Amino acid sequence: MNGALLATATANKSGSTVTALVNGISTTVQVARDLTVASGDVVVVQRVGAQWFAFARAYSAAPAATDPEGSPQPKPSVTTGTLVVSPVETRSYRSSYGWRTDNTDVYQGEYGGWGNHIGAVFYGSKPRSLDGATVTDARIRVRRISAGTYAAQSTSMRLMTEATRPSGSPTLTSSSAGPSLAVGATASAFDIPTSWAQAFVNGTAGGIAFYDSDGSPYVRFAGRGSWSPAFTLTITWRR
Repeated sequence: MNGALLATATANKSGSTVTALVNGISTTVQVARDLTVASGDVVVVQRVGAQWFAFARAYSAAPAATDPEGSPQPKPSVTTGTLVVSPVETRSYRSSYGWRTDNTDVYQGEYGGWGNHIGAVFYGSKPRSLDGATVTDARIRVRRISAGTYAAQSTSMRLMTEATRPSGSPTLTSSSAGPSLAVGATASAFDIPTSWAQAFVNGTAGGIAFYDSDGSPYVRFAGRGSWSPAFTLTITWRR
């Protein structure tokens, strides 16, 4: 027979047993016939063979934050998941001409003196549904289509403040290397900075853009009108 321990009831006595934390483990404990036990009570328990028995209550009431045996407390549960977000719009902007209306593709750079593009991808309000979560990974789907040099070209990806298309030029902030793809190539899971996706969740940013102040290289990515999965964002999160 082992020595007596203190345990904390996690429910009221039911029939002849009560559920209690014994050494930090939730355990079904047999209760002495005439002993009343309520949730939160500290009880004196002793093990006989494979079964624990409670034969007395300690203290006048359950003390706050009692940890009788110094045992580790149960860890709070962690929830994880993924959220898939389709852009609410893809579009490209040139300062001299405004937003392109001939297609929904996402351009970077300038061709033939027609103005330097800002290719924009707006994610709307859906990422905000994860408010309070921590982003652990974020990826987009990208396809390059015909325009400019056929070989893979470096692109400059920018964090964009707006979640939906403004009337004028979008607001660009942080920068990161974008996909480098040859014409016709697809990146099914291109990583974007997790801090950017966290900004989408927090509501301090709303999309990504492609822009190089030099206007080169000239690159065209498929927008929603050319390829339905274009720039689909997958956010992995926990809370």
